Amino acid sequence: MYDVAVLGAGPGGYVAAIRCAQLGLKTVLIEKYDTLGGTCLNVGCIPSKTLLDSSHHYETAVHQFKEHGIDVEGSIKVNLAQMIARKDEVVATTTKGIDFLMDKNKVTVIHGKGSFIQANTLEVVDKDGKKTKVEAKNIIIATGSKPATLPFAAIDKERIITSTEALKLKEIPKHLLVIGGGVIGLELGQVYHRLGAQVTVIEYMDGIIPGMDKSLSKELLRVLKKQKMQFALSHKVTKVSRVKDQVVVEATDAKGNQVSFEGDYCLVSIGRKAYTEGLGLENVGIHTDDRGRIQTNEHLQTNIPHIYALGDVVKGAMLAHKAEEEGVLVAEIIAGQKPHINYNLIPGVVYTWPEVAGVGQTEEQLQLAEIPYKSGSFPMRALGRSRASMDTDGFVKILAHAKTDEVLGVHMIGARCADLIAEAVTAMEFRASAEDIARMSHAHPTYAEAIKEAALAATENRSIHS
Repeated sequence: MYDVAVLGAGPGGYVAAIRCAQLGLKTVLIEKYDTLGGTCLNVGCIPSKTLLDSSHHYETAVHQFKEHGIDVEGSIKVNLAQMIARKDEVVATTTKGIDFLMDKNKVTVIHGKGSFIQANTLEVVDKDGKKTKVEAKNIIIATGSKPATLPFAAIDKERIITSTEALKLKEIPKHLLVIGGGVIGLELGQVYHRLGAQVTVIEYMDGIIPGMDKSLSKELLRVLKKQKMQFALSHKVTKVSRVKDQVVVEATDAKGNQVSFEGDYCLVSIGRKAYTEGLGLENVGIHTDDRGRIQTNEHLQTNIPHIYALGDVVKGAMLAHKAEEEGVLVAEIIAGQKPHINYNLIPGVVYTWPEVAGVGQTEEQLQLAEIPYKSGSFPMRALGRSRASMDTDGFVKILAHAKTDEVLGVHMIGARCADLIAEAVTAMEFRASAEDIARMSHAHPTYAEAIKEAALAATENRSIHS
């Protein structure tokens, strides 16, 4: 019998397995696919960022090389097949790295689909139908999520696609319709827009990247429109149909008018849902909510104390780094330790260009909670580093408590904000004040200077360079 069995080898599952093994627990990791890493490494975070980087290089070469004094003879062309091949190579290298980590930490790996027979017993069925029973004192469910779909939009994986198919297209769309203005839709939409596709984003809400500070939503929308991406906000999609190589999306706009959009590809990107089907949860009586997510307490225990769940199958943001933190937390709880996660300090990032990132409370949340606050902002265009790199869009905004000056939220859009947000997380973890950040020396010239200047702006409007 194993001490711990982990169902699912995504960021939450494989990290939990490693930490369990580090703590001396005999651990088995069960994964239904041939490769480890889950959605994130195989068809999510890693491949999408690889294509974002490749397409960004192309866009820079086409639109900025000349201004930088770089003359390229002949036309610059996209080799989509090579771009996809490089993405596949990055994915393969990364997933092989997880294999290495499993060997290094002496974690047993079993490939096949696992499901509950009894509270301490799992049945694993491999792709050839062979069945293996696994018994464990503790079981961690980390099976992740899958793309959510619309009942009237049949995903054919050819023209009407999810993010999985969007990562391996064999041609650049002429007109890509994107249903959903969230993170995944905008990132993949920008990839193909850079490569020459016309892109139209159709969004039910009146803004994009819902859940993030509205100032970031407005600025990103402005920048993407400037880049010639098209948006149809406040549009409720009612029908998606395909005729040969054309896709038609029908919708109702804010005034109740019926409108339609035509393209050669349609990416359905309306979020993700917990993957819990076929796990045999009913066999052991594990409780789920109305969205299919597994219900847990603050220790991520289900209603059966030795069975835990984490990552996308439980409530909270569907983020790889959130799942990783939960994987460590569960492992340490099983080992008898008392870890803690501050969910308020899990940052959110959008890897478009400019990048968008935020941590802590948004301005709207502070207003709703009637918390007194002050705000300081600083534009990226005022930085020498931004002008040097031609990345002048965006800003950093710091929200601090009006009385104590403690930083309550940091929201930014601009170059390298995905990395810059770590400074805000660190400061807030130690409950820094805006004054604390304002007093820190930041190297010049850097993008990070915008954080210092925003902190100065939040501290008696003392920004030096704006």
